[in-house]
Amino acid sequence: RATALMFLGDKVGALEAEEMGMIYKCVDDEEFDGFVKKLSSKLAGMPTRGLGLTKQALNHSMNHDLDQQLNVEKILQKEASETHDYKEGVQAFLEKRKPNFKGN
Repeated sequence: RATALMFLGDKVGALEAEEMGMIYKCVDDEEFDGFVKKLSSKLAGMPTRGLGLTKQALNHSMNHDLDQQLNVEKILQKEASETHDYKEGVQAFLEKRKPNFKGN
C-alpha cells in the first residue's frame, strides 16, 4: 500500500489515513475543539517530563543503530527514574490511587 501511494500519488482522505495508521485520529469539524481540549487535558495530566524523554528517544531513533539507541534509552531511563513523577507514579500504583504528576 505504501509503495502504491508513493508510485501513484493517490490522494488519501482523512478517514482512510486514520484506517491506514498514517494519522492518529480523524475528528469531525464540529467535534474538533472538544477533542483537542480533552486530549490536551489528558496529556497535561500525564508525566510530561517522561513524555518529553520519550520524544527524545523517538527523535534519536531516526539516526541511530540498535546499540546507539539502547545507550540513549539507558541514559534517558536513568534520567526518568530520578524524577518526582516517576516516584509519584510508583507510589500511586502501590497505593492503588490516581497519580498526581507535576511535570518534574
